[in-house]
Amino acid sequence: MSTARRGKYANVTGSGAGSASLAPVPSPALSVQESTSSIQDHLVELHKLIKQVQEERDKGEHNLSNITKTHEKMQSEQKVSPYYKTKLKTLYSNAMSDAENEAEVLWKALDNIKQVRMIQHEQRVQARISDNYNESEGPRKTMRRGVLMTMLQQSALLLPLWVGKPGQSPPPLCGAIPCENNYIAKKGDKVAARVRGSDGDENWILAEVDMFNVNTNKYEVEDIDEEGKERHHLSKRRIIPLPLMKANPETNPEALFSKGTLVMALYPQTTCFYRAIVNEPPSGPQDEYLVFFEDTSYVDGYSPPLKVAQRYVVQVKETKRR
Repeated sequence: MSTARRGKYANVTGSGAGSASLAPVPSPALSVQESTSSIQDHLVELHKLIKQVQEERDKGEHNLSNITKTHEKMQSEQKVSPYYKTKLKTLYSNAMSDAENEAEVLWKALDNIKQVRMIQHEQRVQARISDNYNESEGPRKTMRRGVLMTMLQQSALLLPLWVGKPGQSPPPLCGAIPCENNYIAKKGDKVAARVRGSDGDENWILAEVDMFNVNTNKYEVEDIDEEGKERHHLSKRRIIPLPLMKANPETNPEALFSKGTLVMALYPQTTCFYRAIVNEPPSGPQDEYLVFFEDTSYVDGYSPPLKVAQRYVVQVKETKRR
């Protein structure tokens, strides 16, 4: 990659941040009043669950305290009697049950949060449609670069972190895990799209899905840099859905690209994806990748290590040559 090859995308601001598509969008779309009411219901339920979590935790701490006291008595008496064995077995069984109950309530709370974010995502999609199109005026002007950059940065931070149950594997579109072959990106989802520029060169750009036509098996997407102006009709092989969730390096390092992996990543200050080598994967849930971009403007052919969010690092899709 060189500066010249970036073409019209070279001046776009955006440093490895992205818009968060949290989960499949509810269908059919709720009205504003219905979605607001639904969010309120979920928040009321969430408040109850949080109080329940604390109650379960208090019960668990009481049992743990009894376990500690029992061990202290055993040490002071320097013997392990059948009575203590039976008592500890009961206490440990109760402690495990308390922990399982607390975990179950936490999962319900997380599901409520997920539902709220799904509805909020749908609201953002509908708001953008309303804001960027007026029946009398037609499509509105492209948003200012500074506003776009802020939106992308905020959305990248809001990309949810996948938290699985013990032994559960991360799902597709979590971190580096690609989507399944039959997956169809939803309206409003962000994707990497391979398009042909005005100079004839093809680039992988950041785009937003408008629709998928099942008859032609093609996506209609909008260039994130040319909102409301430039649309592309592309086959599935020209689309790479971006991750819907971040992977936690501390619990699921297998769901991240490892050091030395060839990837495609969003080049800082552009809306284009380019080939890069992972220098360091994220070390914490909120951390970014450090990558070396292929860049002929540098003597050794690679850029210095640059930060790119998980949201904008995807597998390389090689171009088939005819």
